[in-house]
Amino acid sequence: MSHNPVFIPGPTNIPDRIRKACDIATVDHRSARFARIFGPAVEGVRQVLRSETAEVILFPATGTAGWEAAVQNTLSPGDTVLAARHGMFSHRWIDLCRRHGLDVIQIDAPWGEGVPVEAFEARLAEDRGGRIRAVLVTHNETATGVRSDVAAVRRALDRTGHGALLLVDGVSSIGSMEFRMDDWGVDIAVTGSQKGFMLPPGLAILGVSAKALRATETARLPRTFLDFADMRASCARGGYPYTPAVGLINGLAEACAIIAEEGLGNVIARHHRIAEGVRRAVAAWGLRPCALRPELFSDTVTAVVVPEGFDGTKVATLAAEKYDVALGVGLGEVAGKVFRLGHLGMLTEVMMLAGLATAEMAMADLGFPVRLGSGVAAAQDYYRGAKEAARLAAE
Repeated sequence: MSHNPVFIPGPTNIPDRIRKACDIATVDHRSARFARIFGPAVEGVRQVLRSETAEVILFPATGTAGWEAAVQNTLSPGDTVLAARHGMFSHRWIDLCRRHGLDVIQIDAPWGEGVPVEAFEARLAEDRGGRIRAVLVTHNETATGVRSDVAAVRRALDRTGHGALLLVDGVSSIGSMEFRMDDWGVDIAVTGSQKGFMLPPGLAILGVSAKALRATETARLPRTFLDFADMRASCARGGYPYTPAVGLINGLAEACAIIAEEGLGNVIARHHRIAEGVRRAVAAWGLRPCALRPELFSDTVTAVVVPEGFDGTKVATLAAEKYDVALGVGLGEVAGKVFRLGHLGMLTEVMMLAGLATAEMAMADLGFPVRLGSGVAAAQDYYRGAKEAARLAAE
């Protein structure tokens, strides 16, 4: 069995404390003991979202179910939503909406770009009748390693005086990158347990604003398992409308405690340091990220564009087969054109150096024009200075 860490953008490495927290004896989910587990998990998530008022809802599911719950509970058949397609996960959310009978205004952007805020603002300004009921934003496009500016989308909504809901996919950003639900006016934030919260897959985690809760009163899309009303009524009594994932919820409470102990600001700063070291390594290899500009760079995953004539999928495949290390493959329109280095969750600079070294070895084995040690050395140089700066700042 491999003891190597994974370098994929989720599921992420799991701390021993969280493993042990998930490994509990059966608990009656209608008992006071479960309520004592549930309460700290919900409050911890609210703190990670940087929200004072969000209602936190935990479904025994994954991030995709979170997308589904967001639209099912706030929209009706035929409603119009505004979304951009600029990567695999924004594409999938759009597809989900269309399968639910929603009218999607789709704005296409290159894979490597973020949400086109100016185009969004123009469409919102044109919509004087308020036909658009929701704006969908993928905060961190995991397929391309692109971060979009959620705050800028909120400003576009405010400038146009538009009342649409702001629904945000934060699956691969929340708990790892800056995310401010209240300050950015996010109405529903969606994430999952297996990313920044460092848990196994199995929880769809949502923060829901008061405005979004009001929208549920008139929403007519069918829902049963993912019904906010059923969840809120049961959770108010400390229970669930069906059997919850008790072990995962106990693990979530522990994950939030770990984040609080490190300090959320320090967690975000650590992710930025690790990511910047990865980007220095990529540059030293003579390669570039898929994200087209520095302000778009994700701090949780870097999609590395491979040279013409090479196959990025083979880098990940060889790393797994020869070195027993998991790297990410390219998806959708960038399949074969990139490989991905995940750098989120339970990860340190020292661990990341191992992932960079493995990527270098795999590329060298495949004949890439990459000099062994070049990327690792560049990352080392950066980490040495960045760690010292972080230490001095903490004193």
